[in-house]
Amino acid sequence: MNNINTEIKSFIAISDIISLLNMSSGFLSIISSINNNLELAAILMIIAIMFDSVDGWVARKTNRQDELGFGKNIDSLSDIISFGVAPAIFIYSCINTTPGMFQTIVILISLLIVVCGVLRLTRYNVISDKINTDDFIGFPIPGISFVLSTYYLSGFFNPYLALALCVIISLLMICNKKYSKFDNIPLITISVVLILLLIIPINTTFYNVNVPAALLLLFCLYYLIINLIKQ
Repeated sequence: MNNINTEIKSFIAISDIISLLNMSSGFLSIISSINNNLELAAILMIIAIMFDSVDGWVARKTNRQDELGFGKNIDSLSDIISFGVAPAIFIYSCINTTPGMFQTIVILISLLIVVCGVLRLTRYNVISDKINTDDFIGFPIPGISFVLSTYYLSGFFNPYLALALCVIISLLMICNKKYSKFDNIPLITISVVLILLLIIPINTTFYNVNVPAALLLLFCLYYLIINLIKQ
């Protein structure tokens, strides 16, 4: 213990700052949901996903040395805020019900998102160095934020279907099914362009449908289903 430098500057790297930006976006999304600014909350969850998608890449490009696992832990702790608590508060805020049985159901489903998120991330942390696979085990945790945010922004949002999706995705996060990592460069490029169109304040709505959000939702649902049914 005496040989370990405990100053925070000896642990933190550029990739960790990006993870903190992910967490910050998730926290601001939670505040926006509480304030009933749901469109901003959805956009902030998408921004959190963008930060989360590059922190590992930055760590590799900068040759991050992380023998103690600081980066892995800060990434997981940031993810549970942005992709566990944020979508849970978002769906609860979307369905503003009076006290009663349905409100209890909404609370329990919101809690399910957080519980499954914690379980998934903890499982990843304990097996990541012990298994030899490039695939995700279970549906990636950012997916629930991605589905909820794009579904809400698309113009198709239905609270009952959203709750059903939350239950299904939460359980898929902790299942043992392998989900292949994203390696389709053309599709990734298209998705990045659609995300930029979504978060930049320009009008991309036609007949009450937000086209970038709807396309991104379809991409994510396709990824969810095609990996679920393949052998």
